[in-house]
Amino acid sequence: MTYILLAAGKGTRLHPLTFSYPKCLYKLDVETTVIRRMIQLIKKYDKESEIVLVTGFMDDVIKADLGDTVTYVQNPFYSITNSLASLWFAKDYLNRDQVTIINGDTVMSEKAIKEVLCRKHDKPTVLLDSSIKSDGDYNVQVDGEIIVVMSKNLKNYYGEYSGVTILDKETCNKMVNTLNEMMQEELFNEWYEDVVVRMIFRNNHKFYHFDLSDYEWTEVDNVDDLLKAKKIHNAVK
Repeated sequence: MTYILLAAGKGTRLHPLTFSYPKCLYKLDVETTVIRRMIQLIKKYDKESEIVLVTGFMDDVIKADLGDTVTYVQNPFYSITNSLASLWFAKDYLNRDQVTIINGDTVMSEKAIKEVLCRKHDKPTVLLDSSIKSDGDYNVQVDGEIIVVMSKNLKNYYGEYSGVTILDKETCNKMVNTLNEMMQEELFNEWYEDVVVRMIFRNNHKFYHFDLSDYEWTEVDNVDDLLKAKKIHNAVK
């Protein structure tokens, strides 16, 4: 399966820690960074995995750290665009049977990676956590199995989005079309998740959800998240 990891951003919410260092290279222990851990665990549980890493900020530092362990795509306009543009630069890798898009600051328990992330899904699936009902960063409302909307502005919602979206082949093809459409509209500074929302509202495309509430995970947006990421990494497997 193919995994597209989006790690082009400057991590501004973690300033001053990320003024001169990419967030995805935050160390969880002496040898393991956030992004290296995700790559290693994907390869452990999906032996045939194709991993594509979209870089931007301090691209050279990330490449020096990871070497040839992944395929690189660069977003050269990372400083004036958002993840929608980063995914657009990797759109050639959306012509696969299953593609999993992962925000580069996502840290999940090894169990979650084994049992959820690296298994075959037969329908487009958004990973969320229904145990988070307040103060979520990017939130999801559902109707039964179906995603209704995803937004940073939802006050009432079913759960918090985990930074992972899994696509089947049909959805991949439709996403490329929607990506191209939104880029032509110069929506460079939007989140890639806004592509999902447009597909839901304009095309009535159905996305389903999987609940991660039984698993440990975090997106590294602030210092508390960094500490939680270390805890997840150091937990007994």
